[in-house]
Amino acid sequence: MVKTAAVVAVANAHTTIWNAFVDGVDQGVGNSAAGYIRSPPNNNPVKDITSSAMTCNVNNVATAKTIDVAAGSKVTIEWHHDSNSASDDIIDSSHKGPVMAYIAPTASNGAGDVWVKLAEAGLSGGKWAVETLIANKGKHDVTIPAGLAPGKYLLRGEIIALHESDVAYNVNPARGAQFYMECIQINVTGAGATTLPAGVAIPGTYKYTDPGVVFNLYGGATSYTIPGPAVWDGKTGGAAAPAPVASSTAAVKPTTAAPVATSAPVVVKPTTVAAPVATSVSSAVIVPIASSAVVAPPAATAAPASSTKDSCKSKTTAAAVSTKDSCKSKTSAVVAPTTLQTVAVPAPSKPAAAGVAMYGQCGGQGFTGSTTCAAGTCTVMNPYYSQCI
Repeated sequence: MVKTAAVVAVANAHTTIWNAFVDGVDQGVGNSAAGYIRSPPNNNPVKDITSSAMTCNVNNVATAKTIDVAAGSKVTIEWHHDSNSASDDIIDSSHKGPVMAYIAPTASNGAGDVWVKLAEAGLSGGKWAVETLIANKGKHDVTIPAGLAPGKYLLRGEIIALHESDVAYNVNPARGAQFYMECIQINVTGAGATTLPAGVAIPGTYKYTDPGVVFNLYGGATSYTIPGPAVWDGKTGGAAAPAPVASSTAAVKPTTAAPVATSAPVVVKPTTVAAPVATSVSSAVIVPIASSAVVAPPAATAAPASSTKDSCKSKTTAAAVSTKDSCKSKTSAVVAPTTLQTVAVPAPSKPAAAGVAMYGQCGGQGFTGSTTCAAGTCTVMNPYYSQCI
């Protein structure tokens, strides 16, 4: 009978997130693929803190909906064992421990140093946060920072049950702290400009050497060190967004050659002149020519080709070059026709489209954006969402 009672107690102990409220407004049951909570198939805890299931539990897959949350709003996370009914037992009262909340950009899918802690409660005045959670019918509040920049985020609720945490899981897999977590998909709205600061990795931030992970609940402790980073103040943001990449097009300043001294207008038929090689200017250069002066075409990044005629006999060359060789008596200059001359300059090849940044969406049913990753590999997360990781 004792063994049976123990099994029943364990079965009644577990919990998951069922609902969320925004400023007191119930967003409805969200723990399904059609909802807004990335929910596991059952309410079992995660005990291996090195497992990828620590991120958003064992089913970290994007769901159909995302709920809107204005910056500065209060989000209430509601936990339940069996259902979101008033009679539900939430979590077994023996599962004392802390309650926390983290946030990360949805585009990251929770991978990397992206998790920022928004709230935590542990042991205060001899009362555990889980006891307060049960008294509040499974609800605990998280305030979204008023200055948080708009965008899509994952709001991660977490409970750590310490009733078996006197031994680390890696030492005795039959025991160890129990972690309960899911991720709620939210869309923060408003005019905020504060980006998330550098975060922590989950898994990664918790260690088996942390006093809040290996803890004797029955040792009469009057204080408890909550694991993980400090709670963010909501004001000190991360690095500014990277500046846009400068265009490769550079202006080429024309160079005007000195007029050719003459007592009468000079009209010279030009020899065939090779067009200058331009690497970045895409428009044609229009050079007006007057009969009393000669204007050289714009200088190019590569030296123009010279005329194939003998430089001592030809009246024109491809560039304004003062020569001091055997043709000492002549200074060659480009002589353009007396009418408008249009020099067609080859347009540069179109730069390749930038790839999707790490953790960005690169595919999925109905997705029309780029499928090339600038970093990482485009990995299918589900039929509707592929990500660069």
